[in-house]
Amino acid sequence: MSNSKEIDINTESVSVIQNDLPDLHRDDNVLLRKLGYKSEFKREFSLLETISFSLAILAVSCGITTGYSYPLLSGGHFAMVWGWFIPCIFVMCIAASMAELASSMPTSAGLYYFSAKMASKERSALASWITGWSNITGQVTLICSINFSCTELITTAIAMGTDGAVILGSGATFGILMGIHLTQAFLCSAGTRVLARMTVLIMVVIMATTIGAIVSLLACAGDQRVSSKDAWTKFENNTGWSNNVWAFILAFTSPMWSLTGYDSAAHIAEETAGAARAAPIAILVGVAATEILGWLYYIAASYATNSVSDILETKLALPLGQVYLNVLGKKGALALWCSITYFCGCSQAVDASRVVFAFSRDNALPGSRWWKRINRRTQTPVNAVWFAMGLSAICGILSFSTAAFNSLASASVIGLYISYVTPIYCRITSGRDKLQPGPFCLGRWSFPIGWIGVIWVAFMVVMLLFPYTQIADVQTMNYSIVIVMAVFIFSTGSWIFSARHWFTGPIPNIDAQSDSSSYSEKPENAEQNSLVI
Repeated sequence: MSNSKEIDINTESVSVIQNDLPDLHRDDNVLLRKLGYKSEFKREFSLLETISFSLAILAVSCGITTGYSYPLLSGGHFAMVWGWFIPCIFVMCIAASMAELASSMPTSAGLYYFSAKMASKERSALASWITGWSNITGQVTLICSINFSCTELITTAIAMGTDGAVILGSGATFGILMGIHLTQAFLCSAGTRVLARMTVLIMVVIMATTIGAIVSLLACAGDQRVSSKDAWTKFENNTGWSNNVWAFILAFTSPMWSLTGYDSAAHIAEETAGAARAAPIAILVGVAATEILGWLYYIAASYATNSVSDILETKLALPLGQVYLNVLGKKGALALWCSITYFCGCSQAVDASRVVFAFSRDNALPGSRWWKRINRRTQTPVNAVWFAMGLSAICGILSFSTAAFNSLASASVIGLYISYVTPIYCRITSGRDKLQPGPFCLGRWSFPIGWIGVIWVAFMVVMLLFPYTQIADVQTMNYSIVIVMAVFIFSTGSWIFSARHWFTGPIPNIDAQSDSSSYSEKPENAEQNSLVI
């Protein structure tokens, strides 16, 4: 991209002319200035499109299709039904706490901005640094995980369509993965209006494929359908762990991986109209809808799984593909085997690029001067898009090792959830009296809900570091600890030897530093229209 089409936000930033804006957009920009930033984007995302963006990243049909193998191993039918349901309760607590923060401080800086404002003055910069690096780690690795899932959908569809005659190797799989990354990078470099309209289409397709899959698996199973007793209660431990309780807990990996990315509504807040309301609604609706539809999907899959042991022996890359073949036949399976995961990856790439842009805006990434530039034509951070996709493509090299790449999924969940609960922890400790509520507020429930979320994530981080078999070897080892520690050592080392001397947290890019940090300090909204529960 030529320099003539790019601008640095610290010098020649594109600012929206306030007099030409609708009142809602003008109010959004006034609040953004109070948070310390000037408006850089067009506010093209409506409430519907913001919800669609959240649902597109959560992409329930994709999450279940690729995550089905976890409960299949960790308890069979029982784990499919209850291994999804139980974590959903705790994830909703995290989503509610995040929604409260997003409503108060609607900025693309999102989670690391929340941490900086909620932490004590002495720990503000460090909390922001930890949150930012954790979130970027999770964002980038999640792009790669989603796109590899899309690759597996394609290779599985090829195997189904050829009756197993064509099984692609690791080289061809890697080539497909890189092709997906390249095309997504071009698509995600589009303007905000195009991206906003695209998310609605993606949401419609996701809902259609999910509901179609649920109905088809239940209606077409016929004699292969198991009894209700088996579908809800039959437990089969195929993990290698002798403790059945621990084996069942490992099934939580599926919902924890599927229920990631809902912070996206906060990261596009500067492109959203009425962001203080739209962002929390999108977070809550996206998570709730995904949880409900995901549970129904797993119930349908449990009924349609006639034999857990037979499905585990399939040669297809994704075991759920075998269930589709058994129940629907080749034509029916291919009709529903939709690679909508591709568009889920697109949405995640947009989300990651906004995090890169915001963190670079505060000069926290190497090469920040490049990644924080806004393209003059599209008014989007095109450089940040290509940077995020480039890092994700590098992570794709791990796809040559099944064990290493499976570990990447765990690493993405760990990185994201650490970044989710760090500002929540700061909110319920040092920030107890700092938050000025926005339109969505948890009221007296904020602290118990926040603590539930923090404790749950602490437990899940430990669980996600364990291998799936009790006696692990090179092929079954969980290498997520290696990925997480590599980022931890880099970010900690850079903090100790460099960043602690210059990084102060979010940096206002307006002429005068804001003297406020939350929604309620916008006078006209201080007392009215607050949704308190």
